[in-house]
Amino acid sequence: MEPRNQHLPFRVAGDHREADLEQGENRKVFASLCQFLWMQGHLIPLIYDLNHEVYSGQGITLPALKALEAIGLISVSPAGYVKKGFGQHTRLFYFGRPTKIRFPEEAGNQLDLGYVLLTDKGKAWAQAVVNCDVQSNQLFYEYVVERWLQQGLVVSSILRKQ
Repeated sequence: MEPRNQHLPFRVAGDHREADLEQGENRKVFASLCQFLWMQGHLIPLIYDLNHEVYSGQGITLPALKALEAIGLISVSPAGYVKKGFGQHTRLFYFGRPTKIRFPEEAGNQLDLGYVLLTDKGKAWAQAVVNCDVQSNQLFYEYVVERWLQQGLVVSSILRKQ
């Protein structure tokens, strides 16, 4: 999926690495990465399995992520990241679409975030990209919800009219 607007404002004031992102491939990969962002207090990319076609089909590969890490937009950890300290319920948003999660315990729950986090610089750039009409990816949304269900979480969301 390509973003509709090919002239995204990939400039953040004071960023000496903007030329690196202006280069075609990094720019394209970062825009593609933005379709995998959820909001839970801040933007969180949910990148779980790079071999899954939901990611690889959009150009999200380990070499592509390493290139974005090299220019300071993301952090990649083979061990993965988790967000801890959830109560029994939380709500995440995917392109404005609320999705409620009920964890098994009343407190002390955690959510697997996958292998990628945005840096502060990446968050600023992602906000610019998301505001420039990057489209949501329904297959990715369904993939994430299915993954959460397999982990024993109870997930509810408002269905979109077709």
